[in-house]
Amino acid sequence: MICRPKHLALKPAFLALLITVAGCSDSGPVLTPLEQAQASLAAGQGLAAEVTLKDILASGTDATEVAAYIGEAELQQGEVAEARQWLGEGAFSEETRGHGFHMLARLEMQVGNLPAAGAAFDQALKFKPDSAELWVDIGRLRYRGGEQSQAVDASVYAVELDPENPEALRFRAQLVRDAEGMREAIPWFERALERNPDNADLLLDYAATLGELGRARDMLSVIREVAKIAPENKRIYFLQSVLAARAGNYDLAGLLLLRSSREDQEKPAALLLSGIIDLENGNYASAAQTLERLAARQPDNRRVRQLLARALSLGQNDRELIYRYGEKAASPSASPYLRHLVARSHEALEDREEAGRLFDLAARPRGDRLVAVPSSAELGVAEARGAVDGAAALALIRARMTAGQAGGARAVAEQLLSRFSGSADTLALAGDANLAAGNYGRAARLYFDAGAIRKPWLVTRKQIKALEAAGQSDAALAILARYFVGDPGNTEAAVMLAREAYRGNDFGSAAIFADHALINGGSRDPVLHAMRAEIAMQLGDDELGLAMARRGYDLQPMSNVTTTVLANVLREAGGFEPQVQVIERKISRLPR
Repeated sequence: MICRPKHLALKPAFLALLITVAGCSDSGPVLTPLEQAQASLAAGQGLAAEVTLKDILASGTDATEVAAYIGEAELQQGEVAEARQWLGEGAFSEETRGHGFHMLARLEMQVGNLPAAGAAFDQALKFKPDSAELWVDIGRLRYRGGEQSQAVDASVYAVELDPENPEALRFRAQLVRDAEGMREAIPWFERALERNPDNADLLLDYAATLGELGRARDMLSVIREVAKIAPENKRIYFLQSVLAARAGNYDLAGLLLLRSSREDQEKPAALLLSGIIDLENGNYASAAQTLERLAARQPDNRRVRQLLARALSLGQNDRELIYRYGEKAASPSASPYLRHLVARSHEALEDREEAGRLFDLAARPRGDRLVAVPSSAELGVAEARGAVDGAAALALIRARMTAGQAGGARAVAEQLLSRFSGSADTLALAGDANLAAGNYGRAARLYFDAGAIRKPWLVTRKQIKALEAAGQSDAALAILARYFVGDPGNTEAAVMLAREAYRGNDFGSAAIFADHALINGGSRDPVLHAMRAEIAMQLGDDELGLAMARRGYDLQPMSNVTTTVLANVLREAGGFEPQVQVIERKISRLPR
């Protein structure tokens, strides 16, 4: 509300804006005060709109004529309580009821009251059923409420209603990015920007998508454009921090991240970035604290788990590392890297027997078999609770899968799916249960439906596994290739494509994919180096083959895979027979 001191003490920049607007008024059409306020709201200038609207109110205009717009102005300024004073009673004129209930729905969404938001949207639809922006917000509500399939439908309908609406195009771009990949989303962002080139949030979404595609220069160019249009937008600094980190300038990345908003700094992506920056700068204790917070929010995130383990290891917090990940390192799903870190901590604490056991496990070739994620509750506890809600159903499904009761897990998953058929998470979970039960065709279809809404790599990987198990290898390879086109920075996808090309004797393509994986995060993968060595030998590049084989062996000298490849490469290159004999004696003693 403008009667408070913060609004009375107008900043010089805002006064200059008012002067500029006044000075330019003669060059365009004359706007009514209400039209001026609406223009300010459209430009995101809530304070300017509030000033104009309160003047209109003071001139004797009935409050119902402006309540919807004043509420919107307060929302733009983050003044939730004040917005509710104008929107909460639903006291709107006939002409503004649709907009008023729309703004009330936004208010309820902002405070997390999704049922009330839904009721307000129902009211708004009575008055403006063909509003693209209303359907965009309805889609956002559905997405937050777990009705993601219905959210996709709303986004499509919004674009059909108004193909030129930038907010409808932006929302569609965001959902296409989730479901079809970064590359497919670019045309949608560009269409939206053609119609609204100065929208800072839209430009920043576009910049982030360019960055994920590896187009760093284009990303930086867009960020600089935003800095001209909206220099006060602190999301600029977060994206610049990402760029600096990717370029290896971690000191600059840290400084830029500190300049971003507190809200941005608390997002999972920023916490992950902060942890990586601290790790690279040698601030291991700080990295561990940040990554521990993120791990609490995302307990199933393997990358976060590995980074936290690395921070604890480098910080010599060996007891903490063993306490947190000792049991996990011994499980079938543990990565060789995690096992190696935990083994080193046991070694540091002079528990050589356990260290040796884990080193042996880390050296064994790792299959590509999928392993069920452990439940948050023991089977008995989960059974006693039943599937009373989504969280309890998830715990029960996972507990049954872990206990080998795949059929029982599938039954609960299908029941849950009947209640939440539009949820990508529920579809993927039902896919997991069907995959565990050996119902591969059904699993593949469920993963496809989940991916049509949101397609993270793990869902795609499971879909590939289900298709391969169902005997549809060509379809699996097509899905893998399509995913990689949309997310070229995915190291695991590049490795899988390299492996498939190698199996098909397409060594040139295998080399391209393997090199891409090495550059994009695979530089410490010993098995990848071993495969690249074999590819090089097939292409007649003995020098590269030797270098790659030795690098893989150096990374994991107790691995049967890297040691065998080194022996084979040395033998094929010729002139290394004494070394080959020594290595072959070692191979006979290595775990298989």
